[in-house]
Amino acid sequence: MVSPLRFEFGSSLPQSAGDPHPAGNNLVLEARSVRVWYGNFMALRDISIAIQRNQITAIIGPSGCGKSTLLRIFNRMNELIPTARTEGQVIFNGEDIYADGTDPVEIRQRIGMVFQKPNPFPKSIYENVAFGPRINGFRGNLDEVVEHSLRQAALWDEVKDKLRHSALALSGGQQQRLCIARALAVEPEVILMDEPASALDPSATLKIEELMRSLARNYTIIIVTHNMQEAARVSDRTAFMLADEQRAGHIIEYDLTKAIFTKPRDQRTEDYITGRFG
Repeated sequence: MVSPLRFEFGSSLPQSAGDPHPAGNNLVLEARSVRVWYGNFMALRDISIAIQRNQITAIIGPSGCGKSTLLRIFNRMNELIPTARTEGQVIFNGEDIYADGTDPVEIRQRIGMVFQKPNPFPKSIYENVAFGPRINGFRGNLDEVVEHSLRQAALWDEVKDKLRHSALALSGGQQQRLCIARALAVEPEVILMDEPASALDPSATLKIEELMRSLARNYTIIIVTHNMQEAARVSDRTAFMLADEQRAGHIIEYDLTKAIFTKPRDQRTEDYITGRFG
């Protein structure tokens, strides 16, 4: 029998009973029997997962189990790797993003990405945020877009008097929030975050976590993290992944976060989150 576990959950999390596999209008993204290869190596095997709108889904698991590959199937980022091949369906608002004729650039605009290490452009703070709307042909008031995006990323008050300064002069935590603002500027529906706080100190990490909870009111967020406490604090649902004997990643368990961290159904889930392996 799997024993109860002790984790601290964010007070704002809606950890009530409910279906961990949402359906109908609640769904924004759904992977159906997805497999990913890099050359002859199968990186993901038979991935099926449903992502609920305006919630945070955490993907956890040991290194090498395919977490980042799973994250990248949701906006076709894997296709930027020459040897990558994807099979199966990823349904976004009712349409398969891998169907013939789908524009991957448009998909990446609607499903934004924030990477592990802050990667601001070597431009001003203003130009970093304005970059996406500008290249997408936005003809409205860029000043308003920049301010709104920086406010959403909880950065405006810290940088409003130095918008023309280099983004590279910001602290690591500020740079990561700037990258989030840059993603928000093109008005995505979903934000993918690959270990967004792993390179930050505890204070900056807390700000990123608070920001994620705030953004979840208006966006759907999927986060890859190695930090079990972070997953417990910020997410509504959690998927636990492992690699099989052929090193292909697959989902062991997917449920409400509180269930995963207090009453997991699979012994392997408990063993991982209690530090017995991984």
